[in-house]
Amino acid sequence: MSSLKISNRMARWLWLSTQGLSKAPVGRIDLGAMIHDLGFVQLDTIRVISRAHHHILWSRNQNYRESMLGKHLKQRQVFEHFTHDASVLPMAFLPMWQRQFRRRAERIITAGWWKSMPDAEGRAEIRARIEREGPLSTHAFDTKIKGKREMWTRPPHKLALDYMWYSGELATCHRENFTKFYDLGERVFPQALREVEMAEEAQMDWLCRAALDRLGFGSQGEIQRFWDAMSAREVKTWLDHAQGGLVPVEVENADGSTTNGWAPPDIEDRLAGLEKPTTRLRILNPFDPVIRDRNRLERLFGFEYRVELFVPAAKRKWGYYVYPLLEGDRFVGRIEAKADRAGDVLQHLQTWVEPGVKWTAARQAKLEAELARLTRLAEVSELRLVGAP
Repeated sequence: MSSLKISNRMARWLWLSTQGLSKAPVGRIDLGAMIHDLGFVQLDTIRVISRAHHHILWSRNQNYRESMLGKHLKQRQVFEHFTHDASVLPMAFLPMWQRQFRRRAERIITAGWWKSMPDAEGRAEIRARIEREGPLSTHAFDTKIKGKREMWTRPPHKLALDYMWYSGELATCHRENFTKFYDLGERVFPQALREVEMAEEAQMDWLCRAALDRLGFGSQGEIQRFWDAMSAREVKTWLDHAQGGLVPVEVENADGSTTNGWAPPDIEDRLAGLEKPTTRLRILNPFDPVIRDRNRLERLFGFEYRVELFVPAAKRKWGYYVYPLLEGDRFVGRIEAKADRAGDVLQHLQTWVEPGVKWTAARQAKLEAELARLTRLAEVSELRLVGAP
């Protein structure tokens, strides 16, 4: 079977469409559908303007507000676990996530956490406290780090809580000021979903097909990296046996080269139904799903982006927390901005324009309009423009 050729423009349009960024982010908000269509939303503690998970959802619908996700979690519409990082996923995905609970717990043991973690008896005592007292955060326990304290070292009780959370024995009940409260898995995960038994092969098939559905098209590595819930070998095995239901594609990259991959069976209908993305200028979060796979981003859009949070200030090319700017199907620049909630102001500090992009008065007006909209998410009243291209 010959490969279906997809032009770079159509590849960009399809990727933005599948990720909810092709239409203007307005209208009635359906948070459950939004998270379902994305597959997951990455959680992050850093709050420069708004935490990543809130910003990601706001980028799809600017009627979103920060309190909505917490309510969704309390209503058991989503659960928290680990994809490539801590994330929220639709609760309906729970039966297909059982192997990931096991994989993540096994990875902790392989990494040697068990050497510093309480034994089975110690973990049982933690569980008994939660069962007796109700949801508890890590602050309810008091164990000390032994030996040398390093940046990522955690006290024994935190290692135990994490291990039990990764395995699904515990689950995130709710958060207070982003502090996680743990409860027993059976008190968080609905019984009907916990009782669904799904074979390992069926879970892997679902994971691969669901990833490809949300990618629109992808290479073996992109399918594997989407959830980070399967090994590269497992994805290759799946592709070797599933190709009859997939469409081989040859995708044109931004530099004119091509990349081979696969697409869902309805790829031609998807391409035929594509519409030109909105020309609205969007300020995206560094952890937005369209940005997260840096190799795919650069290949499709010719946009080089790296997060420089942990790069020493003197060695940064851009800045501590820099936001990509998407206009239509093109990344036109990036900005540095931050919210000063005590001062009730959103500060725009600097703009960098991509090579070949002319920064017109119209583009500047679009940027200022989007920054003004972003003040509502950040819950500040004033916009202060400091940096200009």
